[in-house]
This record gives sequence, structure tokens and C-alpha cells, in this order.
Amino acid sequence: MTMNSENFSSASTFTLLLFAGLRDAAGADSVAVNLAFGGESVALAKVLEACAEQHPKLAKWLPHIKVAVNCEYSQGDVPVKPSDEIALLPPVSGGVI
Repeated sequence: MTMNSENFSSASTFTLLLFAGLRDAAGADSVAVNLAFGGESVALAKVLEACAEQHPKLAKWLPHIKVAVNCEYSQGDVPVKPSDEIALLPPVSGGVI
């Protein structure tokens, strides 16, 4: 039996950098998100879904944030790798969520 690399799932850890209210909510400058996926990259949306599940204190913020991947604003279908810098940026107008 041969193993097809397309069917192989590897577990990886993504580090998400947190700022302002997100940092306060998590009590840390960053959080680790563990995710199993096949291939070299996964959609950013999948990482954010896993973040909401693994870090419930951040879940309510996620619909309102901007995300930067490697210093560029990005959206849900952008492919990301564990080595990418992923920063979660809260709303800048202030207020409380």
C-alpha cells in the first residue's frame, strides 16, 4: 500500500500575533493554533475557524478584525503556511466588543 501525499494530513502550529483589545482578551501577545491539513498551505479562514474553537475568548472579535499575512492585509481564501506571520488587528475606532 502506497501513501498518497495528497491524502496525508500533517498537524501544524500557526502563531497568531495579537494587538490592543485582542491581546487583552487573550492575556498574551500571541496565541498558537493547531491545525491538521493536507498540503503545504491552508486557507486563512480555516486557521481563523480553528482559532475561534481553540481560543473562545477571541471568537467574538474575529468577525470584526482585519488580518495581515506577512505585513499585507489578507482575506479568508488566502493560502497560509505555519511559517507565515499572521497578525490579528482589532477595530481601530475604539469601543468594546
